[in-house]
Amino acid sequence: MSDQPPSPAPPPAPQMAIEIPANLEAIYTNFALITHSPSEVIIDFARVLPNMPKARVYARMVLTPMNAKLLLRALAENLGKFEAQYGEITLPTNLANQLFRPPKPE
Repeated sequence: MSDQPPSPAPPPAPQMAIEIPANLEAIYTNFALITHSPSEVIIDFARVLPNMPKARVYARMVLTPMNAKLLLRALAENLGKFEAQYGEITLPTNLANQLFRPPKPE
């Protein structure tokens, strides 16, 4: 048995205040285009509408690779909590065909 006193607990992490502006506009997105360089990960959020040949980008996030990985981890943790509460999210088997099929000519 050691005669050393127990090491003190690490200090708690400082709290960060988050301010959400009252006029912040929420956007709906159902498509993300992800690109990267050696120093950045860029995520463009767009909305794809049926039978429309173009998708409009509404927001862009530029992150460091480390912050992108932390975002990935946070999304995975939160989706895990969501599925634990509401059930598994199932993806359609032919999702790519539904999203990227060209519109039918009229």
